[in-house]
Amino acid sequence: MSFIEIQCGDVLSSVVFIIEGELAQIPQAEAINSHLSICPACSAEIEHERVMHQLLQDVLRRCCDEQAPEELHESIHQQIRAQMAGQATTEVVTQFSMTEISIEIDEFGNVEHREIQIEQTHIQHFIDDED
Repeated sequence: MSFIEIQCGDVLSSVVFIIEGELAQIPQAEAINSHLSICPACSAEIEHERVMHQLLQDVLRRCCDEQAPEELHESIHQQIRAQMAGQATTEVVTQFSMTEISIEIDEFGNVEHREIQIEQTHIQHFIDDED
């Protein structure tokens, strides 16, 4: 097993892989783990990023808990039942929405400002002309 020296900047540029538990996905994983075991500054920064990531996840769960409309559930169930019965679906409606969410959080984890803006909604209808 060979040891490859890695710099703090390289370790910190991999922070997303580290806090998401996906470090094994990158070639420098062993070198990063070795570096974190001997570098208190990088270890502290990674721990800080983990805490901030968890805080953001918690805030998003509290603030952005939206449910899909019941009509969507029913439409999906009807399409599945039709496919299982061998019937062809004659119309498919697809709706795309782009939404921007801005959340400002203070150092205590409290939401100071929340803004949700829908930028664009696009609906497509596909009709099966083969019938």
